[in-house]
Amino acid sequence: MFLTARQSDIIELAKLHGRVLVDDLAGRFSVSPQTIRKDLNDLCDRQLLNRIHGGATFPSGTENMQYEARRQIAAQEKQAIGLAAAELIPNNASLFINIGTTTEAVGEALTDHQELMVITNNINVANRLRLLSAIEVIIAGGVVRASDGGIVGEAAVDFIRQFKVDFAVIGASAIDADGALLDFDFREVKVAQAIIANARHVILVADSTKFERTAPVRIAQMTQVHTFITDSCPFPSLRRVCTDNNVALIETNPSA
Repeated sequence: MFLTARQSDIIELAKLHGRVLVDDLAGRFSVSPQTIRKDLNDLCDRQLLNRIHGGATFPSGTENMQYEARRQIAAQEKQAIGLAAAELIPNNASLFINIGTTTEAVGEALTDHQELMVITNNINVANRLRLLSAIEVIIAGGVVRASDGGIVGEAAVDFIRQFKVDFAVIGASAIDADGALLDFDFREVKVAQAIIANARHVILVADSTKFERTAPVRIAQMTQVHTFITDSCPFPSLRRVCTDNNVALIETNPSA
C-alpha cells in the first residue's frame, strides 16, 4: 500500500521537527483529530513513525526501518534513479548489486539488458532477474537477514572477493554532508566494502531522504565512488566533494 499525500506530508513534517502532534496536524490539514489519529496509527503500524501521547515522532537513527516501510519511501524517486543507473550499464557487462530498496530499483530497470552477469547478496534482486534468460545471476552465500532478504556475514564477504567486475551498484542508509556513507548493520557494511574494492566503476544510488537520516556504521566516503545518482542533492559541501574528486553527480530531479 502506498502513502496518501497527507501521510507523506506528515512524515516530512516529522522529519523536519522530530515529532508531530494530532491537534496541530488537524488544523494544518483541515481534518478532524480522528482522521489524523487514523493516519498516525497507520504510519506507526508500518513503522514509519513512533507513536507518543498526542502525536508521533520520527524514528531515531539507531536502527533501520522495516523493509516494506522503506520500499514505500520515495518510491517514484527510486524508480527514476534506477532507470538512470541502468542507462550507465551496457550490455555484456558484469556487476555487483548490493542490498537496498534503491538498488532493487536498479535491478528492475535492467530487465531489458542482454548478456549481463549479476552478482548479488540481495535475494529480491536475484529472484527478479533469475527469470530472464539474458541475465546470469550469481548469488552470494552467507546469513540471510530475515528483515529484507539481504545476505551478510564473512561468507558473503569471502564470496564477493572472488570477483572483479565492471560495475558495482551500492546504496546507503544515510549520507552525511561531508560525504560519509553510513549504514546500520556492520555485517552489511563489510559486504559493501568488499563490493567497492572489487569493482572498476562504483555507482552509488540513494534518494534525497538519505540526507535527512543518520546511521552509526561507516561504509565508505563519497571519494570512493565514481558516480552518484540521486533525485536531488541539497548540500553544497557534498557537491564540492563530488567536483573535487571527479565523482559524477547525476540528479534525476534537481529542482526538487
